Amino acid sequence: MQDNTQPLADKVVLITGAAHRIGAALARGLHSQGMNLVIHYHTSRSAALALQHELNRQRADSVILIQADLAETGKISAIVKQAREAWGRLDVLINNASTFFPTEVGTADERCWNDLIGTNLKAPFFLCQAAAPHLARWQGSIINIADIHALRPLKGYPIYSIAKAGLVMLTKAMACELGPNVRVNAVAPGAILWPEQELDEVAKQRIISRTFLKRQGSPEDVVRAVLYLIRDAEYVSGEIITVDGGRSINS
Repeated sequence: MQDNTQPLADKVVLITGAAHRIGAALARGLHSQGMNLVIHYHTSRSAALALQHELNRQRADSVILIQADLAETGKISAIVKQAREAWGRLDVLINNASTFFPTEVGTADERCWNDLIGTNLKAPFFLCQAAAPHLARWQGSIINIADIHALRPLKGYPIYSIAKAGLVMLTKAMACELGPNVRVNAVAPGAILWPEQELDEVAKQRIISRTFLKRQGSPEDVVRAVLYLIRDAEYVSGEIITVDGGRSINS
């Protein structure tokens, strides 16, 4: 039953890579709005189960898990099919799953290329393609989690930067291909969570100093941008919302 105080109540979202970090924040934020969740994970089973139990305690039978390696593109249609069958509909796809590691020129190999391009660009394309017919039925939307380094490359991470740049173009191309029934947008976070490869305090402060707001953002800033695109942006498609405190335009 639709809750008029929660326009997203009972709608269904598939979030890839949602067991931890920004993906988990998105899961919690969208669940709080009444959405039912399909949480995809690859290897983070314990974290995914803990998140599922946490959210199902708040609202019973509102979260399911799907384990899959998104590099196996032949299985992507089955992921989407399982997500749709859970509640008989699919309203939103969030391509959040990502890999991130350095690939300095002269040291990178094809394995690095296949991993970074596969997770950050190839899998989102095939997920969009598989989900499109189901999303169209419900006038749904796709949100890709990009990166400010799609437009300003990160030194030492050329393949990652290339992959995220491709994801930005994927967003625009899919907005063109899937309109008028499916909106496609992206959110590009900046200094929200530090990489799991630890940065020292000097490096962190250097990054923060380049933002106009002179502070680190939070996962909730990304959640609010995603909520806007899902719930409020009915006439927005093909856009990339940068959530970085102004860092990407600070030369």
